Amino acid sequence: MTDSAAEPAPRFPDELRPWVAETGTEDTDPPKVFVRLPDTATKVLVRTEGSGRLALLVSGPRVRAGYHRAKPAVSCTEFRLPPGTVRAVLGVPAVELVGRVVELGALPGRTARQLSYELGRLDHEDAVARLADLLPDRLPTPAGEPRTALLRAAVSALSVRSDHIPGQVSDVARELAVSERQLRNLFSDGVGLSPKHYARVNRVRAVLAHADELRWADLAAVTGYYDQSHMTSDFRALMGVPPRSYFTGRLPAPGSCQAIDSR
Repeated sequence: MTDSAAEPAPRFPDELRPWVAETGTEDTDPPKVFVRLPDTATKVLVRTEGSGRLALLVSGPRVRAGYHRAKPAVSCTEFRLPPGTVRAVLGVPAVELVGRVVELGALPGRTARQLSYELGRLDHEDAVARLADLLPDRLPTPAGEPRTALLRAAVSALSVRSDHIPGQVSDVARELAVSERQLRNLFSDGVGLSPKHYARVNRVRAVLAHADELRWADLAAVTGYYDQSHMTSDFRALMGVPPRSYFTGRLPAPGSCQAIDSR
């Protein structure tokens, strides 16, 4: 089982639907392996375990996959924050959250503490609905924030799409009329990863999404790799195993779930 996005429920506002996913795990014998994919997004999680306890968490970007035994009876709704919105919603730059899972109320920003206080008194469904109501007003728009618009343009240029092979970081910086240093600073604050690491994670996720559609060599070409060997090397570095092993179920040994970071 992976953490790939599910279709969001229709109750979410239009501006949030592309960023919301609902996931869950079930009791299995033996327990399934849960794969946490590399991810460029910072997410606010509304999570309820079998005991009924509600947890409000923030999960930062991940540059490598994690393999864990699935916990039984867990439901989770994820709100993926669009690039350039982490500071406005959570009060901290995205780079401070890379590789971390943090309780929402433990973040230093007043905004995060207020969200935690208001949502923590609700049950899962009500907390999800309330967060869906609150977030749109807190998300800066590219039209109203030039830095957000510039970051979104850079993210788009470095992302794999069906009609687009991502460019090199130096070329993207040149096209947007900024220096590579300025681009790195934008990504650090608004995404958490460097442009190079963002592109690397995005390419591997594209391979994961389309591996059953193309031959390896063709997949490498359309996702921006130099060749199949480059794709295999990058995939192994981020996923822990080469593509053929991953897709035939030969996964790394699962470890314990990531602990909540109390820093």
